[in-house]
Order: sequence, then structure tokens, then C-alpha cells
Amino acid sequence: MMTNAAPTNRATVTTPTDRIIHVERVFNATRDRVWRAFTDPKLVAQWWGGGSKLTIERDEVERGGHWRYVGESEKYGTHGFEGRYREVTPQERIVRTFEWDGMPGYVLVESTTFEDLGDGRTKVATDSLFHTTEERDGMLEAMGTGMDESYEALDRLLATMG
Repeated sequence: MMTNAAPTNRATVTTPTDRIIHVERVFNATRDRVWRAFTDPKLVAQWWGGGSKLTIERDEVERGGHWRYVGESEKYGTHGFEGRYREVTPQERIVRTFEWDGMPGYVLVESTTFEDLGDGRTKVATDSLFHTTEERDGMLEAMGTGMDESYEALDRLLATMG
């Protein structure tokens, strides 16, 4: 089990099977606010990628909809990510494919749930299903601090949302 620290909460990263990465993180915000931050392109652009410049080329949050984000940073240069939405259940669940321009043809399926903890906090859990163990392990290595940086930027955004 691998765990990454965040300022007020901890993102827990585990590998429950040989093809899955499971991530859980609690946010100090209502499920409605967290859902909006994950599905409103203007908000996604403020936190996804750790706050680096992010262009949302497409984000059709509906079954069959296409999404494409292009990030730019000094550390990573220009890099695009995209996929298709398979399932969207408002405020509860998003399932989508995920592909990185740097490795075309390596597509994973990402399932994210949003759980209202009943006290103004929301637990976000994501399972990323890879085609092979090698692909999963490659992503674990590539994740680095990027997820923590993104979640820290999301914390800052959620704190300012009305």
C-alpha cells in the first residue's frame, strides 16, 4: 500500500488487484461543490494538473460525451489527455475512458464515486482499471506528486466556492 500526504487530508493509493489503482480522498466540502468542481470545465481548469495551465478543449459530461484536456507546465511541457464518458450519474458516479497522448492506445477505464459523508465532507474514490499489470505499474511510477498537487489545488478551489 502506498499513501500520499496532503495538507489536511490524505489521499490513499492502493492496488487491490493486479490491474487496478484505487485512490480515496476526503474533501472538506459538500458533495454538490465537489461534483461541480469535477464536472464544470471552468472549475476543472483551476485544479486539474495541480493548477498548471490547463485548456479544456472538450468536456461533454454525458454518456458517450468526449473529454479532452491539454496541460502546459515547465515541469512536463505540453501534454494531452482524453477519453469518452461511459456513465454519468449526477453527484454519484462518473465512469470514463482515459488516454494520455504520450502513450496512445493505452486506454484505462476510470470509475469515480462521490460519497456524501453527512457532515459537509465528501469522499471521492476512483478505481482505474488497466489492460495489464505492466500498464498499471507504469502509471503508479508516473503519478509522482501530480495527484497530490491536483488535490491540493482542488482543496484551495473548494474553500473559495460559494
